[in-house]
Amino acid sequence: MTADRSVAVIGAGFVGTSCALHLARKGWDVTLIDKGGPANGASFGPAGIIQREAVAPYAFPRSVSKILSVLMRRGIDIRYHATALPGVARGLAGYWWNSSPKRHARATRAYATLIEHSLTEHGQQIDWAGPVADDLIRRDGWYDLYRTPAGLAGGLAHAKENHDGFGVPYEELSGDDVATLEPHLQERFSGAIHWPDTWSVRDPGELVAAYAGAFVEAGGTLVTGDVTDIAKTGDRWVLSSNGTEIAATDKVVVATGAWTDKVAAKLGWKPPLFVKRGYHRHFKGEGNRPLNNWIADLETGFLIAPMKRGIRLTTGAELGKLDTPQTPIQITEAEKIARRMFPIGEAADAAPWMGGRPCTPDMLPVIGPSPDKDGIWYAFGHGHQGLTMGPATGRLIAEMMGGETPFVDPAPFRPSRFH
Repeated sequence: MTADRSVAVIGAGFVGTSCALHLARKGWDVTLIDKGGPANGASFGPAGIIQREAVAPYAFPRSVSKILSVLMRRGIDIRYHATALPGVARGLAGYWWNSSPKRHARATRAYATLIEHSLTEHGQQIDWAGPVADDLIRRDGWYDLYRTPAGLAGGLAHAKENHDGFGVPYEELSGDDVATLEPHLQERFSGAIHWPDTWSVRDPGELVAAYAGAFVEAGGTLVTGDVTDIAKTGDRWVLSSNGTEIAATDKVVVATGAWTDKVAAKLGWKPPLFVKRGYHRHFKGEGNRPLNNWIADLETGFLIAPMKRGIRLTTGAELGKLDTPQTPIQITEAEKIARRMFPIGEAADAAPWMGGRPCTPDMLPVIGPSPDKDGIWYAFGHGHQGLTMGPATGRLIAEMMGGETPFVDPAPFRPSRFH
């Protein structure tokens, strides 16, 4: 291996695979490690949208009525496990604090620098991965549907802020437009917002696998294994699985998403990470009444999408410990509402899937070098937008590790802000 140019990337989701791909194409000797292979975790199951419009991170609810609704478990968009609250209380308190209008606006300015490059960076990786990746992409946007005039007015106000502040295009649809767009809807909507400058992915797990294939073609090594120990031996970092060495490299990138606290603990750090769990389930649909587009019922809190595996129903957020059993109340309730809205058909999956979104108190991802462990780098904490921001994060990591001038300012994402 070339001196000081070998690196192990732990985690083969959108973020880790993108880091590995960019590093390999810049000439690094890269080993990409995941305990279950590419897209084994949260990257397997998102809504499948590269959200160019999502320039602002999701803020903590500020209104008393919304907070009470969450506490009383009245809605389905946000749920929680009471047993998990003590462990996430500090992170949630910071999340609430940083969701004030002034602090949220500051976070948005940093967050948007990665979101703004989401399409171009995915486009680059799709080119590297070839037709197998390109076949998974639709480039005709997605739709937020609103049941009430008040909801639509609020959505349009938010869309105008995105347009005026960050140049995000949008289109307003009337209730009649919505009925024409999706003629098999079984309910009447007040209107919708179309985000045309957004791409959707017909199978996110297959897209990660395509990126991993491009990584191997670029000379990278893909290893399936659970990293149970990380130790510095001389000038090398040795990664082991239950006593068996997996890799020995000059540098390590920790890109393990919602599991990062467990990996970082091996390096003596406890990041202020908390997890929003999310569910999906596929349905067979009805062949004579197809779903044409990715559509979200934001006032209720779910999305349905015409995926390769069927109509994918995805939920909002559930605050809970990542390793506790599923409590699929949220997706069960969402299914009831979705069935009234659209003929989603019989379930195609035996049971719902669940994954964890890694969230930080200031809503920004953690990207950059460890301040106290030479050769250790981090790339995690992307919340709901690991798919969207993965390739931009990979480019940023590769440029920083190679001593290049980064294409965006990495300062807001530095790990040292939490040390």
